[in-house]
Amino acid sequence: MSTEPLEIDTEPDAYLALHGLLDEPAADAALTARERAVRAKTRKLVAHEVVPRAAGLDATGEFAADGVRALAAAGLCGLLFPERLGGTGDTHRAYALAMEEITAGCAATSLIFMTQMHAGYPILLAGDEELARRYIPGLLDGSCYGSLAITEPEAGSDVSALTTTATATGHGWRLHGQKTFITSGDRADVLVCFATVDRKLGRDGITAFVVEGGWDGVRRGHPFRKLGMHGSSTAELFFDRVLVPRANLLGEPGGGWPIVLGSVVKSRISAAAQGVGLARAAYARTLAALTRLHGTRLPEEHSFALAGLRGRILQGRLLLHAVARQLDNAEPVTPGVVGVMKQSCTDLGFQAAVEATRILGPHGDLACLGVERCLRDAKVTQIYDGTNEIQRLLIGRETTRAMEKPL
Repeated sequence: MSTEPLEIDTEPDAYLALHGLLDEPAADAALTARERAVRAKTRKLVAHEVVPRAAGLDATGEFAADGVRALAAAGLCGLLFPERLGGTGDTHRAYALAMEEITAGCAATSLIFMTQMHAGYPILLAGDEELARRYIPGLLDGSCYGSLAITEPEAGSDVSALTTTATATGHGWRLHGQKTFITSGDRADVLVCFATVDRKLGRDGITAFVVEGGWDGVRRGHPFRKLGMHGSSTAELFFDRVLVPRANLLGEPGGGWPIVLGSVVKSRISAAAQGVGLARAAYARTLAALTRLHGTRLPEEHSFALAGLRGRILQGRLLLHAVARQLDNAEPVTPGVVGVMKQSCTDLGFQAAVEATRILGPHGDLACLGVERCLRDAKVTQIYDGTNEIQRLLIGRETTRAMEKPL
């Protein structure tokens, strides 16, 4: 048994060797050569640029700018975007692989990374070419930060209850209202803001706009103190009669709900990949710590517990990849199917972290091992991008509708 201080080796070579052992042939068999290359490129960059900074970011709350810039410089922020806008036009599965790798190294960095895509995608989906060329390249090359401004103090999962108003003027629109729990909201240059043109219309009044963070009337709150994801900021946003040019309308007035629906599939792929990545990180850090304590022949009880985790992580990864591949094949993906993926994978991330702390016993809450960080970081993935309670509601409704059809 080792008598050295119990710390995890974060040197790039050690990190790469350990995580290479955790690749599963059952999941890898269906990957294309390009998808494997994206994973290898991302893992190597994470090992060198993200992992060495992760514990420090968690301890200080410093924004993970360096890691995100390194990912952007490597062309990884544009995986789901076309080449004409600075992207690489890769598959959803390639994106999921990259998200898992980044999350395994530092979940907070992955949260900023995915928010860049979340801000850019509605512009790609519903903006004209001029608007896309104005805002998307900067999100992909890391020269600006983006945020998706949907959630309000009294409107989270129920988007139809938004109270931020959009009033038509001779020159465009005036936005007035408040948003909360906005990732990167304290520093975002590009805000995709959802507001209502008429609250009585419910979903049919929801409208999307691109707002620049430096415009008159845009005010930012101080970042919240949080349980986890310390290297990513979350803040309130205030819109005080902000004038938005007509050209910055996404789609048509009242056409915001389909944009929300089109965007959440991408965001829930992101959250699900975070769940798998956090589960893998908890597993890897636990295995490394136990090896330091006991050598390569682990006590049987630890070996059995890790075997159970390994199987559950593989199941989560296969589910994530299956839904991603459906999107790549342009197959219909129902809200219930997306909900099963998001809920299952993010629950996996939290439950795996809980199990990892149990396996480690008195060492489970040591900050130097990073397992307790997985536990703290994983909790919010069950909440954002549609709470897992909402996912279960969607799954249940879909099951009920299917049962009502004649057999």
